[in-house]
Amino acid sequence: MYFSIHKETYYRLKPKPIDKNNVIMFLMVGYLVLENGQVFEGERIGFNKDAIFEVVFNTSMSGYIEVLTDPSYVGQAVVFTYPLIGNYGVMKADGESNNVWVEGVFVNELANFSSNFRKEISLNEFLVENKIPGLQGINTRMLTKLLRESGVMKGKITADISNIAKIVEEIKNYKPKDPVSLVSTKQVKQIGNGKYKIALLDFGVKQNIVQSIIKHDATVYLFPSTSLAKDMLAIKPDGIVLSNGPGDPKDNHIAIQTIKDLYNCNIPILGICLGHQLLALATGADTKKLKYGHRGPNHPVKCYRHNRVYMTSQNHGYYIDEQTIDKDKVDITYLNVNDKTIEGLSYKNKNIETVQFHPEACAGPHDTAFIFDEFFKLLGK
Repeated sequence: MYFSIHKETYYRLKPKPIDKNNVIMFLMVGYLVLENGQVFEGERIGFNKDAIFEVVFNTSMSGYIEVLTDPSYVGQAVVFTYPLIGNYGVMKADGESNNVWVEGVFVNELANFSSNFRKEISLNEFLVENKIPGLQGINTRMLTKLLRESGVMKGKITADISNIAKIVEEIKNYKPKDPVSLVSTKQVKQIGNGKYKIALLDFGVKQNIVQSIIKHDATVYLFPSTSLAKDMLAIKPDGIVLSNGPGDPKDNHIAIQTIKDLYNCNIPILGICLGHQLLALATGADTKKLKYGHRGPNHPVKCYRHNRVYMTSQNHGYYIDEQTIDKDKVDITYLNVNDKTIEGLSYKNKNIETVQFHPEACAGPHDTAFIFDEFFKLLGK
């Protein structure tokens, strides 16, 4: 972030000088303080404000627009592991929602120049426009290794580290409140005008999930996360989709009860990410928090039905505990190759399939887009 500066402010903030076109300008110094007291120094980018959040990392090489606008990131700040971010600018039509949901951005280097025939604004301008703070020039490799070894931590971006103990206490007391309610639709919405009626329980759905459904000659009815089963069934849907979303799945008590009721309605159901976890909770299984989550487009998943490995796009911090599922009622269909966590379930004697990854994969590989095809085949059964 470039700015002119008063002499007294200069001595107080000690910004870093840079030479740009033979004119001395300054980048304001900023800090990321973690809940363990560790501090990372960088240069301010985006909007100049303090913020507290959960710090997670994403291994994407591209797709930063989709990441920033993914509702599943509400309450979190993203560390991009790829060293250069922002080189193709921002095309707002590529967003997964109409808002930016991340609370902060950390990069090794923010591109000074972006080039793309579709580009509208730079990434930094996009962050400023949406009031998202960030840092560049921090050691993202060290930070990512720390999160892998110690687990996901909360943190704060700030310009003032004169009282680390107070900041750490503030960070530890932070907890996002009901993140699903922030990102879910507030009223029933109809999208598309196709042959099939799909009732989608919205916990923070990505737009490309909606578009992937509409492409199959369907009309999507978005329902708020607190909707009751009777309200969803009133439209007489041909199929039901449980969307992705943020936070701890166990916090969604109303949704879990709704899904219990939907489980017995004999209508085909597809669960994605959070929807996958909630359906497991509704049928008696348990979920646990991953040490540092799965976030990126390069997660290998073994499909038992096809006897092959697919690359998948993922964004979640919780998983289904395999020891708690009833294998008389459910089959494991997909397994994570890296850490052996459950990535997909099929419910016996039910037209119900759930996956932990994102078959719409924006951004990411489209290896598993066939899951939507398989879901629509169930509608005729």
